[in-house]
Amino acid sequence: MTSALWSFAVVAGLVTIVPGLDTALVLRAALTRGRRVAFATALGVNTGVLVWGAAAAAGLSALLTASQVAFTALRYAGAAYLVWFGVSMIVKARRPAQGVAEPAVREGGGLVSAWARGALTNLLNPKIGVFYVALLPQFLPQEAPPLVGGLLLALVHNVEGLAWFTLLIFGAGAARSWLERPVARRVIDRVTGTVLVAFGLRLALSPQ
Repeated sequence: MTSALWSFAVVAGLVTIVPGLDTALVLRAALTRGRRVAFATALGVNTGVLVWGAAAAAGLSALLTASQVAFTALRYAGAAYLVWFGVSMIVKARRPAQGVAEPAVREGGGLVSAWARGALTNLLNPKIGVFYVALLPQFLPQEAPPLVGGLLLALVHNVEGLAWFTLLIFGAGAARSWLERPVARRVIDRVTGTVLVAFGLRLALSPQ
């Protein structure tokens, strides 16, 4: 199992640093809402990774590869969520500034909302599930309990992901004093929103 963990760590590490939707969300949170919200978003993403790892190990996400209907339903649900989220950010960025800076962390559900947004974005991406169900069996030793082994591998991915997000968050924090300006925030929202819509459309229109 130790050898499997190290081998998986190399592959998962390479996947982690490839820019994608999760990275865009965490970076946007770091640039516009501050470190606490960014870390909450990152923890939400990692929660989704753990759920996908457990599902893959339990054989649930194998349904996505076996059933075209299940995969298509989840694909369209994820695409709709991404497009809605991206469009809402673009619309918000077009509104004129109110003259009062938005607080970095809102009272009440600010951190919870950020966590839920990260988790939902990850969970509604069926390609993450397909990635896990295709990858995990290649690294699980035959003698290892599938659920425990799958969770351990997903936890390795989590640790690497959190380390990578930490670098991004602190790196973004160094430039935040300039990026907190209303004009910069609107540009960030427009760019991130456009990326989300593009991901959603690509997900909806992809053949499989």
